This record gives sequence, structure tokens and C-alpha cells, in this order.
Amino acid sequence: MTQAPPAAVDTAGVLGRPVDRVDGTAKTSGAVRFSTDYPYPDLAHAALVCATVARGRIISIDTAAATALPGVLAVLTHENAPTMNPPRAVTLLDLSTMAASSTVNVLNTDEVHWDGQPVAVAVATSPEAAAEAAALVRVDYQASPSAVDFDAALPDAVEQKNSMLAPAGGSKGDAERALAEAAVSVDLRFTTPGHNHNALEPHGTTAAWVGDELTVHDGTQSIEWTRRHLAHRFGVPVSNVRVIAPFVGGGFGGKARVWPGTVLAVLAARATGRPVRLLLTREAVYRTVGGRTPSVQRVALGATASGRLTALVHTSTTLTGRAGGSPEQVVSQSRHLYAAKHMLLRQSQVTLDLLPNTSMRAPGEAIGTYALEAAIDELAHRLDLDPVELRLRNEPERDPLDGKRFSHRRLRAALEVGAARFGWAGRSPDPRSMRDGRWLVGWGVAAAYHPSWQLPAALTLRLSADGSVVLRSALHEMGMGTATAQAQIVAHELGVPFESVRVEHGDSALPSGPPAGGSAQTASLAAAVLSVCAELRGAVHALARRSGSPLGRRPLAGLAARDGGLFGPDGGETYVEVLTRAGRAHLDASVGGGSRLRRFADQARFMTRLALDGRRWVRAASGAHFCEVRVDPDTGEVRVSRWVGVFDIGTVVNAKTAASQLRGGIVMGLGLALGEHTLVDPRTGRIMNANLSEYHVPVHADVPELDVSFLDDPDPTMPLGVLGAGEVGITGVGGAVANAVFHATGRRVYDLPITLDKLL
Repeated sequence: MTQAPPAAVDTAGVLGRPVDRVDGTAKTSGAVRFSTDYPYPDLAHAALVCATVARGRIISIDTAAATALPGVLAVLTHENAPTMNPPRAVTLLDLSTMAASSTVNVLNTDEVHWDGQPVAVAVATSPEAAAEAAALVRVDYQASPSAVDFDAALPDAVEQKNSMLAPAGGSKGDAERALAEAAVSVDLRFTTPGHNHNALEPHGTTAAWVGDELTVHDGTQSIEWTRRHLAHRFGVPVSNVRVIAPFVGGGFGGKARVWPGTVLAVLAARATGRPVRLLLTREAVYRTVGGRTPSVQRVALGATASGRLTALVHTSTTLTGRAGGSPEQVVSQSRHLYAAKHMLLRQSQVTLDLLPNTSMRAPGEAIGTYALEAAIDELAHRLDLDPVELRLRNEPERDPLDGKRFSHRRLRAALEVGAARFGWAGRSPDPRSMRDGRWLVGWGVAAAYHPSWQLPAALTLRLSADGSVVLRSALHEMGMGTATAQAQIVAHELGVPFESVRVEHGDSALPSGPPAGGSAQTASLAAAVLSVCAELRGAVHALARRSGSPLGRRPLAGLAARDGGLFGPDGGETYVEVLTRAGRAHLDASVGGGSRLRRFADQARFMTRLALDGRRWVRAASGAHFCEVRVDPDTGEVRVSRWVGVFDIGTVVNAKTAASQLRGGIVMGLGLALGEHTLVDPRTGRIMNANLSEYHVPVHADVPELDVSFLDDPDPTMPLGVLGAGEVGITGVGGAVANAVFHATGRRVYDLPITLDKLL
């Protein structure tokens, strides 16, 4: 996909400016295509049949009535589906193995591993016929004993092991003893429920085979991983698979892996010899796409009478599916946020016969910050100390757990600036002491925290003699304005007008971009852009030297963006003039990707850098949330009426898109705090509210104006100083709301979501 910036944009100081998204007009006019919008001749449609037992085996499957329907082309089951290769085991030597959502070779087995696992797919000439056929398939099961009750399984939890990508715990000193000896302490138990993904665009795939060559349109957050996963599953060379995803209607982690619907769309296309489209219903998303695990957490804090932390204990238990799933780094932020002398951090998990869980915006930290920040607030209450002041008194100079340096940390400033913007000094400290008419008014504060990542990225850059610049990379545009931000970085680095930069993206035929996850895409691409711009400047300089251009007599180090771009330095020759003098139509530069050997080298460098940085730095985005709620004392109704968030996300590339990302995180956090709850039947493992009628997400009436600002202070250890904005916004939101509710009502809620029955 190509996106060209709008014309007539001032190029002065392009980095950080609130430039409108280059895809804004196309999206709002309906001109862009998502994964199920692509037309194909003879297109067929598919619908899933999902298992209704949590564990067992299929003993019979009757498709006669389904196949007899007019328009039905095939009903694929484990009895007639083409053979696929099973998913590969995950290895850090090949990060694309992380694309597998489960270990199950769906439709190549008669075994059932969770309620909702696809056991058949109906293919027809229309989506209506496919859905009707799927409803007519009759399946008999031999059920096996299953474990599906999270609460009942807690005694069987196993301690989670540390890994390079997800530290599971740690300790310092004797936290339990320090807790027992503390002058003031809290020891609290918190729970959070499971959450399900509800992106605006449901998961959908359009797949077409031509011989052994496959084209897939898929709403994915990881184009290259999806490509390699499908090549392995269907036994074709990676070069034979093309994945196209120029636009994705929201991902939030739910589209980072390849779920059964994608694989089965490709399988159906191969089996029928026709292009196939499979768009999941909302219910099918709940049944076949994983979400956030529930958690049980203990947070215990000990402090001196003056509020200095002496002990911090944070433990958690979460779940993974027996057929796959991702451990949650629930205690991650508790390693770094507060300066406690003694610490004990531990994560445990239980394995259940449920749909594999997966990443969901700020996995681990979103729910971990709720418990930690609510416990800090409770400690402040017992100390009779202002909650902001307690946080400031325990702000560490170095990492509290292991003494590593912070690469960059401005949390103190975020708290102080946020308190001033919110008017925190006007807060009455006693619960139930602030009112507005019949409403109880409460103010709450919480810290935000999310680690920063940088992943390998490949791209090419072309400078043409007509003054245009084209950046090509299979980067992902899920609504966050990635193409706009990268165009700004290119314009900044080359000193060219923003309107002259075009970004081509969202296609595996382009150099492989990083997955869009972990708030890492902007920084990862920025690193590659900085490198390729330097390479291009060097190529121009060499060309100028060979052609006798005045530019070639200047030192390469002097060709910074401010004095060597298309406009050229005063009295100097521009890049375009150099190309014209040399008779060149364009000049290309590239970084990353290419051969298999080069790809492995890129990954080896990534793993080495990850290990070295882990020993050297603690690197993260952070921030402070300030929340006002109003609670009806008679009904328990909670309304969030005011919000201020101040964030340290490093360099702000685009003030408008960054603010939008943070606001989106806050809105999603309001859902986590006040409504979202996946209800699983503890007897059967079936999700009981697999729809948007009974699974409550925030609507416009639930969201006040969100005052979001940045410190805009670069991290010197990150490319361009970027830390990431996608996920830090949701962290701490649950805690801020819970703390405001306590201040309003005097009632501490330990179990999310905060519903009115818990306040009456």
C-alpha cells in the first residue's frame, strides 16, 4: 500500500508536529480496503463450526444436510481436510515461530482441546449459505475430564520460569520478614477477570491459490511471521507466500498471532480451488481468538512511619491454555517503580483446557499496575499521607531490584506536572469528603509504566531526481499513524519537505518490517530509517565526489538534514542537483533483510543487543494518571468525569497521533476498570457472554475529555530517543479509577471490574 502525505505542509520542524494522518481522508471516505474487502472472481465464503466440549474426541460428524444445501461447495472436517504441517515449536533462534497461536493442527485431528476449537469449515458461494451450512453440521463427542475452573485450579499453580523476553520474578533481601516488622503495612488480594478482544474489524482473511503460490489478505500485526507460518503449515517456499495487510482495523495484540480462522481460510481455498473469504462473526472471535488471562494477585507493602518503603511483595497467578498461550508479566512494573529495601516478586500459572490466551494491550502491566497502584494508595491512606507524595518519596535513583541504571526516567516530573494540571492540591484527603450535589466525588492517581523494545526491521529508501523520496517496508498500519510518523522521520533526517515523502507498506513483497507489538514498531523502524538515511547521504556524497559536484568537496559529517537536503545549504548544491549532474534518475539505499543469512544476522544482533541492554539498562515509558469520578451513593453508578495524563514516552514524533494512542489506551483502561469481564462457565469452559451485548466496552458516554500531554524528552539510548506510546496509556488506568472510587466512597474494590453491586 502506498500513502502519500497531503500537499502544502510546512516542512520547518516536521519532527513532533501534529501532522494529520496521511490515510485520514481515504479511511473516512471508505476508500481503503481491509482484509475482507478485496474482490476475486469466483470468490467463495467460509464459516466455522466450533466445538461445544472443552476436551475430548470427535466420534462422529454428520455433514450430509450441510452439503446438500444449494451453493455449498464443501464441508471440511478432520475426515476430508488436506494435510497440513503442525505448528513449529517456539524458539528464540527464529522469532517467527511465535506466530503459532496454539499447538493444535486444527482439522487434522479428531481431538478437541477447548470449547470453541474449530472442528469443521463450510464453504459456499455466499456467506449466508456458508453460515447456514455450518449450523447444520452435527458433531458427537466423547468428552474427557477437563480442567476449566480458574479459581479451583489455583492450588495447582506452578511457579513461572524466567526467560530473556519475559522475566518472571526476583527477590532482594527478606521481604516477608521486613513486612512483618514494618511500622505500617498492607497485605491485599486483588483479582482481575479474563478479557476478550473486540477490535473494530473482526478477524478476517481472503486467501487465493494459483498453483503453489498463495496470496493472503489478512488483518495481521505480524506480516512476516504470518507469511512464514503459512509457508510452513502448507509446505511451500516462503517466497511463494504473499501476505497483504495495508490496513488493519485494530489489533491490540489479538492479531499478533495466526489463529485458526486464517489457517482454515487458506486450507479451504486449497481444497476447493477457489479464492475463499472467512470473516469471523463476533461470537467466533470469542470462541477462536484468545484474550487476556484472569489473575489473582497479592500485593503487600511495608513502610516506615514517614512513608519509606521497607518491603514490597507482589505475586500473581494467571492461566495458559493446555494447547498454548502466553505467560503474563504481571509483576514487571513492580521490579522498577518503587524504592523498597526488600522485594519479593513471583509469577505462577495454571494450565487449563481453555482457548489459549494471548497478548492484550500491555499484557501483564495493564492488570499488574492496577493491583500495585491500588495497594500504594491504600498504604498512603493508612499513613495519612498524600498519595502523590508517597510515590515521590519512594522514587528510586536506580533500579530497586538489581541496581541497574535507568536509561531515562522522568516519572517524578510526570507526577508533578500532572498534579499541577489536575489541581491536585485542592483535594480533600478524607474519603467521602467531596461532593457535587448528590454525587460523591473522588480523585485518584496512579503511575503508568511499560518497558521499551526495539526489534529488527528492514526497509529501502529511494531518492529520485524529481525530488521525491519513497520509503518501502512491510510495516503495519493499524490506525496509529505509522506511515505518517515514518514519513516525518525521513523528512527530518534528509531535510526534505514532508509532502515529498511517500511510504509504501503493508505487503510482504516489501522488505520485512517488525511486528506491531510491544509498542516497539516506531522505535524499531526509526532505527532503520536513521541508518538508511545515513547510507543514502553517503551515497549522494560519493556520487557528488565522482561527478565533480561542490557537495563532494564538503565533509560527509557536514551533510546533516539541516544543511544537506533537497533544498541544499546556502550556496551549495542540492541532492537533486547532484543526481541531475550525474545523470541518475534515482539513488537507492537499504538496511536489513535480504538473504536468509542476512536475516539470521539481523536476528542475532537483536538477541545480542537485547541481552546486553538487559544487563546495562532499565528502559521504559512511564507516566501519571489523575482521575476524577462521581459516584451515585444510592445506585452505585460510577461516572469518570475528568482525566489528566502526563507521559514520558521519549521523543514525540507526531504530537497528534501519539496523543491519540495514549487516549486510546486510557479508554481501553476504562473498560478494564469498569466493565470488561469474560464470563466462563466453570463447569464447561464455555464463554457465556460471547457478544457485545453482554461484554461491556466503553461507549462515548463513559469517556470524559482526556487531557493528555508529554514531557517530550528523548531517551539517549533509543533510536531518535523514542520509547513508545501504544501501551503505556492503559497501564495504571485501573488503579487510578479504583483509587478515585475509594476516595469518593471509602470502599476499596479488590476485584475488577468495579460494578455498582460492589459499591452498594
